[in-house]
Amino acid sequence: MAAYAVILRGDLVLLSRLSDRITRHELWTLPGGGVDHGEDPRDAVVREVEEETGLSATVGSTVRVHSFHQADAWRRGRRVDAHALRLVYEGWVPPDSPAPQTQEVGGSTMEAAWLPLPAVLDGTVPTTSLVKEALAEAVLARKQRVAAYAVVVREQPEPAVLLVQSSARGPHPGSWLLPGGGVEHGEEPRDAVLRELREETGLDVAPGAVLDVVSSHFTGTAPSGRHEDFHSLGLVFSATVAGAGDVDPRVEEVDGTTAAVAWVPLARLEPGAADPVEVRPWVREALDAWRRHTS
Repeated sequence: MAAYAVILRGDLVLLSRLSDRITRHELWTLPGGGVDHGEDPRDAVVREVEEETGLSATVGSTVRVHSFHQADAWRRGRRVDAHALRLVYEGWVPPDSPAPQTQEVGGSTMEAAWLPLPAVLDGTVPTTSLVKEALAEAVLARKQRVAAYAVVVREQPEPAVLLVQSSARGPHPGSWLLPGGGVEHGEEPRDAVLRELREETGLDVAPGAVLDVVSSHFTGTAPSGRHEDFHSLGLVFSATVAGAGDVDPRVEEVDGTTAAVAWVPLARLEPGAADPVEVRPWVREALDAWRRHTS
């Protein structure tokens, strides 16, 4: 009985190379291995991934069973009729994890690496049969989220909108978005705007009218490291900064999905701007709704 994990990151898959004592030819397999007596298979996957790659993995609850029977096999110098049940889980590691590096010396694997998925599927990278079988059955996780965002605009010294920059842990790293985020279970959307704006900008705001509902659908890596088919429905509120006077925004949440916050001149978001700022399409939709509301 053995347990393995399919761990994807974009168009890469995490694999372990079998050691020379297992095969004299280059051969890659999924990270994983034998389940110890009394051990939960999911715990076995986490342990084996750490030993073979040095990475801390999380595994899902869904498992697929692969049966492997080899009537004439060699195990530890003797001929055996071998039958293995291989449990394959979906797994993921944090997106800011270090490069994989085998921790187990003298074990069944000699190295670990993120390898291009196309090269694995077309056979350019030599793999065990389990790899292709598991990848053929792998189903991309689907996640739908309700979120709340705010359009906060100031007029002086020039018209500017409050934007946050996505970190390496967030969607589309480096791009600029409206401040906001997911609405927690049972949370009022307006309360979510207040909470998210404090975390991402350090500002207290007063939410106004709902300007628009925006949709964003893409495939990418979640902050947890899980590869997902992600769909967000965002409620976009108008909002003003509470209090008076000049306010300098700052990121309050450390090591989150927000790398920076700034007042960005609206002129830099116009087509053909000399110094354009990269924003997601739904941000432009939300700003168009704000212009219609304020005109």
